[in-house]
Amino acid sequence: MSRRTIIGIIFIAAALTKLADMWGIVHLNWNHSWTEYFGPILLLYIGAELVIYGFGHNPSQWLKRPVPQGEDGKRICCAVRLGADEYVYRGEPFHGARLDAFCGGLRLDLREAVISEDEEIDVRTYLGGVEIYVPNNVNVVVKSHSFIGGVDNLVSRNEIPNAPCLHIVASNFLGGVTVRS
Repeated sequence: MSRRTIIGIIFIAAALTKLADMWGIVHLNWNHSWTEYFGPILLLYIGAELVIYGFGHNPSQWLKRPVPQGEDGKRICCAVRLGADEYVYRGEPFHGARLDAFCGGLRLDLREAVISEDEEIDVRTYLGGVEIYVPNNVNVVVKSHSFIGGVDNLVSRNEIPNAPCLHIVASNFLGGVTVRS
């Protein structure tokens, strides 16, 4: 476990202790001021960000998994809970995906995937993070519905005429999605 992850867990524990004190579960005699609700929320957010960053930037944490097939044989469904998984396409055709990250990280590498038509990637995060690597020969359109989280689209290029489009639809709750090329 990285140092950032440990610090993040300490922040989360401090926030939960403060909430327990506010609700009368434990009695620590902490002063109750304007930080009564803002403090625990801030500590939870910072702690979650540190834990997610720790998983996302430590390559030994990522379990390399074979690309799963969906029920229809095309669209894949990937879910991670309390861990980190990586799915890499090596010349296989890509036909869309559903990615779920709950308190963990998920990485989808499509840089070598065969994308011949418009496809959709549905991403849902809760205290988690998702990284999507896209090939240079596709257009990327991102739509996001986030609560204390967001999508970082680092694919900076002009639209390519007649190229297939990846539609990334993200729903984040205390989590985030990063799209890179």
